[in-house]
Amino acid sequence: MISLFKTKQPTEEQVLLGKQNPNRVRDHLANERTYLSWMRMAIALLGVGVIVVRLRILKPPMMPSVGNGWKLGLAFAVIGMLTVWLSTYHYFAVRNDIDTDTFDPPDRWVVLFSLAITLIGAGVIFYVFAAPLEQLNYIIPE
Repeated sequence: MISLFKTKQPTEEQVLLGKQNPNRVRDHLANERTYLSWMRMAIALLGVGVIVVRLRILKPPMMPSVGNGWKLGLAFAVIGMLTVWLSTYHYFAVRNDIDTDTFDPPDRWVVLFSLAITLIGAGVIFYVFAAPLEQLNYIIPE
């Protein structure tokens, strides 16, 4: 773990590789920007999870039960934590691939997160339209 925070001295092979690939620094900076954008998305997902649970968005006010909004909030929080861990893993894997000049962009992370967000979005739509309207009539004037 300490090796992650030490400044590494480049080996002769890395110096030669850096001279062969002048875009290497730009690639590392782009990798870091991508990592930071994944972290922003993770923070947003965690925040939405907290908002759904704390503000009871998906529970009509006149319903006597606790509601199911906490399940959706938990799903947002879990996806947010997975985003943190997987983006960190992906950052270091891409960093290693850039250093060895063997980078090949994988599609599985894009598909995985697109599927996860699509499922959560479908859950939000289901909960919004599944709320019984007869109990909401007490609040909404006609």
